[in-house]
Amino acid sequence: MNKAAIARATVRDPMKVLAIIPAYNEEDSIASTVDELVSTAPGTDYLVVNDGSSDATERICRERGIRHVTHPVNLGLTGGFQTGCRYALAHDYDAVIQFDADGQHMPDYIGPMISEMEASGADIVIGSRFVDEEKPVSARMAGSRLITGIIRLTCGRTIKDPTSGMRLFNRSMFEQFARRFDFGPEPDSIAYLMRHGAKVSEMQVRMRERQAGESYFNAWKSIVYMARTCTSILFVQWFR
Repeated sequence: MNKAAIARATVRDPMKVLAIIPAYNEEDSIASTVDELVSTAPGTDYLVVNDGSSDATERICRERGIRHVTHPVNLGLTGGFQTGCRYALAHDYDAVIQFDADGQHMPDYIGPMISEMEASGADIVIGSRFVDEEKPVSARMAGSRLITGIIRLTCGRTIKDPTSGMRLFNRSMFEQFARRFDFGPEPDSIAYLMRHGAKVSEMQVRMRERQAGESYFNAWKSIVYMARTCTSILFVQWFR
């Protein structure tokens, strides 16, 4: 084999990555979110999963030529992410990244997260707010600390930002989300995958405040979410 052939053989093709953007009633932010993603991370494809929105999200996607699929009813984050994973599987992507439609996630970090996955061999890369920074003192961060502690207890490893919604999954990981009905992009599924050998890496990112609309989590829903997540990690995941 000559030197040119050896060089070609040692150069790997870039990862084919799909940004999955679940969107429920995000008419005020979906266009700007996609525009920023396309301009900042042009090597990353995207798919908006319009999850039964009752506002103009669907119309904006059609009029702007935004690549999207639409659920006839709202299925929630798990259903939206699973639809994106099935699309990625059908179109032969190497990895998917979970990406918020509300402008909180910054596409500047997608490239570095992909590089981290390639360099470290991680199955999951989490865009973490707390690798180099301390968690602020708040009720929500108290819940995050609790989840971190429970994951450490059950998995023997520390995830500093378990509730981050910016996560990159390789093919072996997103295949499970595509094919299993009991898998959602939540800390309990991350803990389950870790217990079954998944390698997880965290890298520091910055996130913005929601740019428009209202968060799904009010005070009561946040309490319910934390209770359900902790119960699942401690008990339910052992019976999956």
